[in-house]
Amino acid sequence: MSITKIHNGRIITPQGIIAGGVLLVSGQTITAVSSSNIEVPDASHIDAKGLYISPGFIDIHVHGGGGHDFMDNDVDAFLEIAAIHARYGTTAMWPTTLTGSKEGIIQTLHTYEKAKEKNKSGAQFLGLHLEGPYLAMSQRGAQDPRYIRDPDPREYKEIIAASHSIKRWSAAPELKGALAFGQYLRANGILPAMAHTDAIYEEAEAAYNEGYTLATHFYSAMSGVTRRSAYRYAGVVEAGYLIDGMDVEIIADGAHLPAPLLKLIYKIKGPDRTALITDAIRAAGTQATESVLGNKENGLQVIIEDGVAKLPDRLSFAGSVATADRLVRTMITLAGIPLEEAVKMITATPARIAGVADTKGSLSAGKDADIVLFDDHINIAMTMIKGKIVVNRL
Repeated sequence: MSITKIHNGRIITPQGIIAGGVLLVSGQTITAVSSSNIEVPDASHIDAKGLYISPGFIDIHVHGGGGHDFMDNDVDAFLEIAAIHARYGTTAMWPTTLTGSKEGIIQTLHTYEKAKEKNKSGAQFLGLHLEGPYLAMSQRGAQDPRYIRDPDPREYKEIIAASHSIKRWSAAPELKGALAFGQYLRANGILPAMAHTDAIYEEAEAAYNEGYTLATHFYSAMSGVTRRSAYRYAGVVEAGYLIDGMDVEIIADGAHLPAPLLKLIYKIKGPDRTALITDAIRAAGTQATESVLGNKENGLQVIIEDGVAKLPDRLSFAGSVATADRLVRTMITLAGIPLEEAVKMITATPARIAGVADTKGSLSAGKDADIVLFDDHINIAMTMIKGKIVVNRL
């Protein structure tokens, strides 16, 4: 088995940054990380040229990129999305759906399974994330209102029975039947997440106790403090802060959340409970000024300006056009977070949330050789996925 030696870089490890260290890859696996030189006869050498050597980025909420959306239900679209995001450092992802019909969701599941078999040179598919259709109409954002509905046991049981690829399902926990839905998801090894919700704190806490341990795109399409008559009620945002065990994911594109909120999330939840996500739509990685959210045939028209997707009336964002490198860059430059912790928020933390921390998320011997090289401005120079170089700008 061939051995690759990556040297002359700054290796980002769980214990800190190793300057001038050595990382060895054998086949698909990291075999050694050392602060000193390791002589390996006949090894292939990669000179990192002083760049950072980082774990591959893991995006647990992404809808598309490169002009494609997972809801197009096209195998080639899946593969192109995986390839475009690999150019920006993503080595693994949870492809994410939007609200749709039962038949459309099942079709996406089957398309995903076909695409996963063919995906050889893009970010790995770790499972599907279903966002909707069980959402609060009042917090729908850019989700298509035609398909929003309450959880239906007959429907979601049929969808889950159709595929073993579902790993996460985002829903509004205050809806009728949502707690039983969460219980059923957990019983089937699927992570329930709170999303597009108007729940008050007590409803969110009850949902957390039934397994809703992740807040989907924290702050976006989510209740905060509200007033009903004379009384104030805390919402899901406050629940995210007050419940120590709740994970949150944030769209750190610099548009969805301003610097003070990024700093607040970091201060209270910290890098161990905060995952960075792109929530990218099909326009990510392109220069498009107009795009479509969801299926290209019947999705919602959106515009791209100020580095973000918006509905045409400009009253709501419609997903981001960010790539993973931009998230890390934003957290460092806008929120003032140390590089190592910003990287952790898109590597180790999402790996734990996705249940793959034993093989991904850090540069350690025995883990998958998912590796990214980048400079001080997080410009990606190389992406390696399971030992295979898929992007090389060195």
